Amino acid sequence: MTMMKMHPSEDSSPAMQTELGRRGFLMSSALGATATLAALCSLSNAAAGTPGRRLPVIFIGHGSPMNALADNAFTRRLAAWGKELPRPSAILSVSAHWLSRGATGVGMQERPKTIHDFGGFPQALFDIDYPAPGHPALAREAIGAVKQTPVVGTQQWGLDHGTWTVLKHLYPKADIPVFQLSIDYDKPAAFHYAVGRDLAALRDKGVLVMGSGNVVHNLRATDRGTPDGPAASRPWAQGFDDAVKAALAGRDDRALVAYEKLEGAATAVATPDHYFPFLYALGAAGSNERAKTIYEGFQSGTLSMRCIQFG
Repeated sequence: MTMMKMHPSEDSSPAMQTELGRRGFLMSSALGATATLAALCSLSNAAAGTPGRRLPVIFIGHGSPMNALADNAFTRRLAAWGKELPRPSAILSVSAHWLSRGATGVGMQERPKTIHDFGGFPQALFDIDYPAPGHPALAREAIGAVKQTPVVGTQQWGLDHGTWTVLKHLYPKADIPVFQLSIDYDKPAAFHYAVGRDLAALRDKGVLVMGSGNVVHNLRATDRGTPDGPAASRPWAQGFDDAVKAALAGRDDRALVAYEKLEGAATAVATPDHYFPFLYALGAAGSNERAKTIYEGFQSGTLSMRCIQFG
C-alpha cells in the first residue's frame, strides 16, 4: 500500500501537526493502481481540451491560508493577473499540500471537494467553498503525458488550500475546471523538474499548469506580525530569494534544480515541500521562455510571495 497524505497545517503547533499527520488516504501501488487505470478507460472519450494558443505556466507563492480572506497588495495582484491570463480549458495545480510517498496521484473528481487542511484559523476561513468542477478527461491526459513515473488516478483528495486560496482571487467565479497532481516526496528535485517537462504537453490542450508553494518557506523562522513588504526580515531569506531571481533571469535551470547550493538554502528551504511546486512550473516552461515576475515581496518577514509567469 502507498500512503498519500497532505502536508501538515500552516498552524505550526506540534499538537496540530501531529493530529493532521495522522490524516491521509491509502492507495494500492499495484492492484489499486491497475483498477483505477482500468476505470479510467470507461470514461467518456469526449475531447479533453480545445487545442489552440499554448497556455502559460505560472508559479504562485501562496503564503498563509488567511490570504483567501485578505485584501492586500498580493491578493489584488492575483485578481488583476487572473484578468490578464488567457482563459484556460482547465487548471492543473501542483500544490505543496498534496504530498505522496512512492507514487504520483492525479485527481479524477467531477466535483473536487474544498479541503480545509489547516487549523487554528477563524471560522470564516473554514466556511469558504471553492466549487470549481474537475476535469477527468484532462486528468487522464496528464496520466498519459507523464513519462517519468506511473501516475495513478484517484477520487480521493480534492482542492487543498495551496490551490483554492489563490484561485479564489485569480478566478473568483470558480467556473474553470481544476484538478491536482501530487508531489512524490520520496523523489529528488531533478525528478520533479522532469515531471514538469512532461506536463508541458498539456499546455497545448488549453491547460494552465500552476505550481503553488513558496520559494522561501520555513515556518519555524518566520517573524509573525511583521508587515508585508518588499524585503525580507532576515538575510538568509532575502539572499535565497535574490539567488532564485538571478537564476531565473538567466534561465539557469540547473542552478535552480540544485537549489541546495544557493545562498541561504539550508534555512530558506529547510524542507523542500514548498519549493518543489516551483520546479514543476520551471520544468513545464520552455527553455526559451522568459520568467516574468508578477509579484515579489515577503509576508511574515521570511515567506517569499514571489509569483512568476512563463509564456
